Amino acid sequence: MHTKSVLAVLLGVLLVLPGTGSATAAPPGATTLGACGPGRLCLWPKPDFKGRPWTYELATTDVDSCVALPAGTSAQSLANRAGRPVTTYQSAECEETGEFETYPGRGGTWVPQAPYEVRAFKLWER
Repeated sequence: MHTKSVLAVLLGVLLVLPGTGSATAAPPGATTLGACGPGRLCLWPKPDFKGRPWTYELATTDVDSCVALPAGTSAQSLANRAGRPVTTYQSAECEETGEFETYPGRGGTWVPQAPYEVRAFKLWER
């Protein structure tokens, strides 16, 4: 994909500016960011933020501990607005023998398509 094409796709994502209450419409076929409140980690069962998300807050989630998604489920897209880095794991036990990836927490991170099915995560202190 050419640089201009990548830029066009990124600009096509629905952006809502905090405090403005206004949004820019996304062109057909563009992915819109999933709704995820500040201080939360949100995980969706399908790509492109589809399906009912699981949400986790710092106040109720142990930092530096492995948190498995409900048994028999997985996530394929996520938004990290927890303000802390999060590592997602293919393994439900947070084992590093499967795939894993760490996403920054500052400013928020939206991942419309995880590179593997996420079955667990860890929020890190910093």
